[in-house]
Amino acid sequence: MQTNGMPQNWQEWATIVHRALADSLPVPTEDLLLIRNMEGQIVRPLMPPTGLLPRIGAVLALFYPDGNDLRLVLTVRSDRLSNHRGEVSLPGGAADLEDVDLSATALRELNEELGIEPRTVTIWGLLASIYIMPSNFQITPIVGFTATPPTLFPNSDEVSAVITVTLRELLDPATIITEPWILREHQVLVPFFAIDGYKVWGATALMLSELVVRIRRIFNRQYLDEGAPNDNR
Repeated sequence: MQTNGMPQNWQEWATIVHRALADSLPVPTEDLLLIRNMEGQIVRPLMPPTGLLPRIGAVLALFYPDGNDLRLVLTVRSDRLSNHRGEVSLPGGAADLEDVDLSATALRELNEELGIEPRTVTIWGLLASIYIMPSNFQITPIVGFTATPPTLFPNSDEVSAVITVTLRELLDPATIITEPWILREHQVLVPFFAIDGYKVWGATALMLSELVVRIRRIFNRQYLDEGAPNDNR
């Protein structure tokens, strides 16, 4: 590791992500990028209302090597879609009966949206599932890896653009911005990742913030393990 705690190559980044995903400790809600009211209270429901059965789906956070870093693929949702038009998201969608598990759902959707073959992707793990109220979905984020930069064939019916971000950029505190917005006629504080001119907010920001918190935990432990200043020495 470098003295600033950042990995020197993508293989070290991969090890960090594996360790972050294997960490069983939950991430406190106060550490996540959640929309809040002007008093700082969370305004989005974290679970479906009692008696309402959500649809099940999955998304794929796909990483690939980029020099000494790992790069993540994000999509801008087409205006042709019925929900979340124009928003930045991870490739994914609803589970089909033919899907053997949620990883299969995420890989199938990745192929449908971007033309990436499932056989080229290795599943690394998953993050906490989240509830998305406007579309009534319970979504599980799957984290995957492809060893070479993928050739993309975006499906114009679902994807209007593709953007990418490195893990180093995602972990930079300057990438996170909070603004007051008006949503559903209420003024709220919306945190987002500022990536390539886009505001990555909502469910996608929530998912990515969990990964960021988990990776930072690993960095903190690495710092302690490698010998932080100790008054007893």
